[in-house]
Amino acid sequence: MKKNLLTCVLLLSVLFGAAQQLPVFSLYDLHPTMHNPATAGVKGYASIGGAFRSQWSSVSGAPQTTIVFGNTYLPKVHLGLGGYLYNDVTGPTRRTGLQMAYSYIIRMQNEASFSLGIEGRLQQYSLDHSKIQQALSSNDPVLAGKESQFRGDAGFGVAYTHPRFQIGASVSQLIQSKLRFTDANGAPVEARNYRHFFAHGYYDWKVDEVTDIYPNFLAVYLPNAPFEFQGGVRVEHNHLFWYGLSLRARQSWMGSVGVRIKKKFNVGYSIDLYRNPVSVFINGSSAHEIMLRYDFLKK
Repeated sequence: MKKNLLTCVLLLSVLFGAAQQLPVFSLYDLHPTMHNPATAGVKGYASIGGAFRSQWSSVSGAPQTTIVFGNTYLPKVHLGLGGYLYNDVTGPTRRTGLQMAYSYIIRMQNEASFSLGIEGRLQQYSLDHSKIQQALSSNDPVLAGKESQFRGDAGFGVAYTHPRFQIGASVSQLIQSKLRFTDANGAPVEARNYRHFFAHGYYDWKVDEVTDIYPNFLAVYLPNAPFEFQGGVRVEHNHLFWYGLSLRARQSWMGSVGVRIKKKFNVGYSIDLYRNPVSVFINGSSAHEIMLRYDFLKK
């Protein structure tokens, strides 16, 4: 009961408050188009993949996010294209959507590029009142049934990409579309999608002929919500395997490992160990994430 109620409180604060509403992955730097459309196609090759993230495994209705993604580069028109299908579930709430990204890439000296990107997003929001009823141990018929609605939104971003580093900034949910649900008394309750501002970057430090170290960061800002920052270091050996350690401020430590098969097929795994008050209430307060990606590299 306590775990179900805790989940209910956390998810409703996300839906009806100004908390972070868009999922952020620990392995964010391996598929950056999700938070910055300007990065679509900047590597000059196509890739496809997917990722799954599960949080707080011991809690009923804990957050789970699944994505399928891809991007490519069209050199004749200097355009990058990217797309995401995603399903984000937390207790009685579900966000299912399609995100499309388009970038215009300006090639510069020293193999660098400057890119501008826009994104369009179509989402279905669902609220399952019966799960709230279960969490509250209530038999109130008002809490039965489901509600769902579709909303569109947009975003844009900029990025500068060099063979040794990348830095970018973006904003999502520009329109701040409104959502309308009903509360336990059947009265209308209004929620809103809030703008998310992102900044990200990484640097490729070539230690020797076989070892690269990648410091990286991702910052997220929402008005009237705590500033979010995560950063860390990934060490890669001979472009075959890697491992890393990161920190999400005030929340968790993150460890990750991964391998590259024939330099094209990438497998990554990350575990988050939470260190905030959630850990006091939840045994097994960790998050697990796995990512698969295939790069269509030129021979």
